[in-house]
Amino acid sequence: MKGIIMAGGLGTRLYPLTKAISKHLIPIYDKPMIYYPLSILMKLDITDILIICTEKDIESYKELLGDGSHIGISISYMVQQKPKGIAHAFIIGEDFIGKDSVALILGDNIFYGNNLLNVLQSSDNDRIEGATIFAYEVKDPMKYGIVEFDDNNKVLSIEEKPNFPKSKYAVVGLYFYDNKVVDIAKKLKPSSRLELEITDINNIYRKDNKLEVKLLQPTIKWFDTGTYKNLLDASTFVEHTQNEHSRYIGCIEEIAYEKGYISHEQLIKIANSMRNTEYSKYLESIVREK
Repeated sequence: MKGIIMAGGLGTRLYPLTKAISKHLIPIYDKPMIYYPLSILMKLDITDILIICTEKDIESYKELLGDGSHIGISISYMVQQKPKGIAHAFIIGEDFIGKDSVALILGDNIFYGNNLLNVLQSSDNDRIEGATIFAYEVKDPMKYGIVEFDDNNKVLSIEEKPNFPKSKYAVVGLYFYDNKVVDIAKKLKPSSRLELEITDINNIYRKDNKLEVKLLQPTIKWFDTGTYKNLLDASTFVEHTQNEHSRYIGCIEEIAYEKGYISHEQLIKIANSMRNTEYSKYLESIVREK
């Protein structure tokens, strides 16, 4: 399975923060935002990853993450010239995806929870047919793609930012698809927003009875960090959780070490490159524990 991180768009909701820097490079407490979705893909053993971003930001991402070899994975980059929607990722990444299935995660979505990995792992590996998406109960459903269920939890509809939501379950920014998603995306017509909507893709799978929607329980935390308040809430949560458990969230170097992608010598080298920071001290402590 290939992995795509969608980090395009202009981030206009966060102006002036994002006038000079990509939203996905803004810090969430002690790490760039993009570390968090990247860490989810790595935890799922997805090591061939494409980052889609704007032309003005691509060099910043390359400087931050390089080709991924320092953490034992492969990272490549492609440019989204204009904000044409989330589903546009599959057209941009067609050659990257090849004949594989694909996981798409939005660069501004953060997930955390003790049971999160078990929920996700049951959805991603060696997907042959169909799609899996995830829904989370929210207080402001008009801001999201919303899933409507019947009494047996069968999906009846998915609507993008409805004026009259039929439920409070929002589709979160993590999706698993079989290889057919590329052809589906290429046949989409732009919405009234002039974008290729991920909701349209999900509805095509739904109509073909190939869509599975899994509910994320309240014990799992999800942040869509597209607003000032959500940025602050996510940073506060990361700080509190890390201090409480003495373990970092979204630490890509730690995950690479635990997965065996890099050796303890390589981890120490990364720690030393960050000089005498709290982050480097944490990486050094991981080696000492092992």
